[in-house]
Amino acid sequence: MSRFRYTAEKSGGEMYQGSADARDRFELYEMIRKEGGRLVSLEEDTAASHMLNIAYWNAKFTTIGEQEKILFARNLGSMLKAGLSLSRALSVIERQTTNGRLKNAISDLQNAVRHGDTLHEALAKFPRIFSKLMTAMVRAGEEGGDLPTSLLTTSDQMERASDLRKKVRGALIYPTIIMIAIIGIGAVMMVVVVPTLAKTFKDMGATLPVSTQAVIAISDFLTEYTVLAGILLVGLIAAVYTGLHTEKGGRMRDFVLLHLPLISPMVKEVNAARTARTLAALFGAGVDVLTGLEITREVVQNSYFQEVLKEAAKNVGAGQPLSATFVRAEHLYPVFVGEMMSVGEETGQTAAMMKQLAEYYEVEVDRKTKNMSTIIEPFMMVFIGAMVGFFAVSMITPIYQISENV
Repeated sequence: MSRFRYTAEKSGGEMYQGSADARDRFELYEMIRKEGGRLVSLEEDTAASHMLNIAYWNAKFTTIGEQEKILFARNLGSMLKAGLSLSRALSVIERQTTNGRLKNAISDLQNAVRHGDTLHEALAKFPRIFSKLMTAMVRAGEEGGDLPTSLLTTSDQMERASDLRKKVRGALIYPTIIMIAIIGIGAVMMVVVVPTLAKTFKDMGATLPVSTQAVIAISDFLTEYTVLAGILLVGLIAAVYTGLHTEKGGRMRDFVLLHLPLISPMVKEVNAARTARTLAALFGAGVDVLTGLEITREVVQNSYFQEVLKEAAKNVGAGQPLSATFVRAEHLYPVFVGEMMSVGEETGQTAAMMKQLAEYYEVEVDRKTKNMSTIIEPFMMVFIGAMVGFFAVSMITPIYQISENV
């Protein structure tokens, strides 16, 4: 099997370019003819041409943003809804895509479809690019005979999930900037101001309190071993980052987030919104409950909520209603979640109830993230005041002692 880059002509006379895998040029000619085109020219890709191709290296190191995946699903759904064939729609999107890595992935999808794979089978070959949620939604659409609607629903689901993440991250920007500023100013004070005061105290023979000695000791270390201090700081950040991405570290992070006074309610509502939105999309597309719960576990990410979803799948498999597990997990999921699920099961409108739940908690998260800076600001001011007060007392107390002895 070889890869060919080609130029072809549509029946209307429009020229277009693309790439495809084929055994030889005759098979490539036949594939393009079936798509309603006429092969004009072709070039076989080789390993040497790849190594010298800037686009090849660009595709190797390019990342694919969430917005690009959303546009891919939306554009593909819109084109299929307009009547284009799947292969033709993928070819159009490939030509329009500027991201090298995504372009290569779409080209591979197109080749897989040409060789008989369904779209969900082709998507499943790229788990790092296309999520299980998207693959399951596409499969449900193919089996239900309404692939365009499933793709459009998927793009809407992905966009709402992306908006939710952006709102939460946006709420954390203010306290993060404040903390970075405090650390920066503190480092400057330790390196520039404290050494001057320490020299004065030493020359005057002042008796220093413990707090002042601690501040001066830190200042001496930062001044004399600046490079080592920088290395230790980077190492600490790297260790924390690595630790949080281990199973035990992630578990500890999840526990802390669930027990922080201001953060805990929002964490619960964010996960409730993600759970409800994902289940609404999957159930609405016709995905079975067990598969839906398995996919939702990956979307939720927090290990404590994942355990509830795992238990829910186990209980549903044993014949219990879906709502029963969520009712028992009121320490994580708000009471409203279990009640709405129960109503949905009783009325046969589970997907609709899940959608209403998602909309409700998304509005709540939006409201709380907008007020987050106002809520956090007093606590930040108290923290800053405490730090400044400690530093001031540590440095001013020896000065008063010196003044009294003069």
